[in-house]
Order: sequence, then structure tokens, then C-alpha cells
Amino acid sequence: MRYILRTNNLTKKFKKQIVINKVNISVKKGDIYGLVGKNGAGKTTLMKMIVGLLMPTSGKIELFEKKNLCNSRKKIGCVIENPALYPDMSAEQNLNIQSILTDKIDKNEIKKILELVGLKDVKNKKISKYSLGMKQRLGIGCALIGNPEFLILDEPINGLDPIGVKEIRNLILKLNNEKGITILISSHILGELYKIANVFGIINNGSLINEIQKKDLDTKISSSINMEDYFIELLGDDKNETFV
Repeated sequence: MRYILRTNNLTKKFKKQIVINKVNISVKKGDIYGLVGKNGAGKTTLMKMIVGLLMPTSGKIELFEKKNLCNSRKKIGCVIENPALYPDMSAEQNLNIQSILTDKIDKNEIKKILELVGLKDVKNKKISKYSLGMKQRLGIGCALIGNPEFLILDEPINGLDPIGVKEIRNLILKLNNEKGITILISSHILGELYKIANVFGIINNGSLINEIQKKDLDTKISSSINMEDYFIELLGDDKNETFV
């Protein structure tokens, strides 16, 4: 199997507004695919269609090189928008509930996930006492229930302090390198995506305007143009602090 995800002219309309416009993306097995775009570009809507939270208006989605999306989506873990956590419960309790909801109860797996996401020592602490970074790591932990082959993360570093960003970055690299999990991650922070992704999809106003491998991106930015200016040029926008 070469491709984890492929879309063909994927489109989403809300009434007369086109939010996703004939998007074709390809995510290969083992990729960390960085979906780059400003706030409101359509990243979250695209991810929601992939995991089945929204129905496409038209176009097709193929997962694991199969068209049976119901079965294929069982191999996906995701955190879309904010992690859905129970604030008055502990990390361990949240993972237990997630395992029950997904019918994938395995106490040993929960222990391993807590250690993997760095929450083993605070597993009994209420989520309401967690930092934002800890909540994001627990959200990823919940998405790991059932050992997914494909992980979809929507702006997981948004709002985090530098320490929290580094923790999430290291966790994503660990999941990819040690667990072999293919990852689709969105962000508007170019510098952080550049540190982890090996391929980038640039989305603007609902359209995918370019897909580029990191090695090709490095070639383009090795001359006079820097990374931010390259993306801003593609997006046809003035310099914008959201890409810093």
C-alpha cells in the first residue's frame, strides 16, 4: 500500500458558498503531511470530510487505497478543533471512556499511551488542572486508542507556549518515527510545520494551490527567498504575522 489518503475534486459548499473547491491531495504511507493555510482557508473543513464529520458536496475520498470509507475510518485517529475531554475526570479516566466509546478496551494500551504522551506521572490529576499543552497531548492520546495507522491533527500547537509546542513536536515525530503512524497535521505556523513535515499542501480560499516535498521546498528557499516569503507569494498576500 502506497497511499493512505487520496482525494479527487473534493468539494464542500454551504448554501452558495464554496468552502472546499475541487481539492486533490495525496498522503503517502509514512508521511508527515503539513497542511498549510491561513485561518479560514478550509483546513478544518477538509479534515472533517476526511474523517466523516461532514459530507462532501461532490468529489471522492479514498483511504488506504480503498473506497469503503466506513471500514477505513476505523484505522484513523483524529483531533479536530479542540480535544473532547471531561474536565472533572483524570487522564486515565478520559482514556478509559474513549476506549469504551470506541469498543477498544485495553488497560495495558492505556498505560502505554499515558507513558507515550508524557502523562504517566499525572494520570490521576483532573483535566481542569492541566495546562493547554497537557490537554493537547491527552487529546492525541485519546486519538491513539485502538492503534490507528493514520493520525489527523487540526492545529495541535495553536495557542501553546514554546515548551508546549516542543512537547507536541517531539510527540508527533516519535509517533511517526517509532510507531510508523502516517500524520496529516494542519497549522498556520510555518516554522513549526517545517520542523516536522516532509511534504506540504498549501491551501488558500478552499483551493489547494500547491503540493511540495520538503526537499523541493529547501531548493526553492536556499536562494534569495525565505520560507515565509515563498508561502506568502503563493498565497498572493502581504506579509502576515500568522505565518511566523
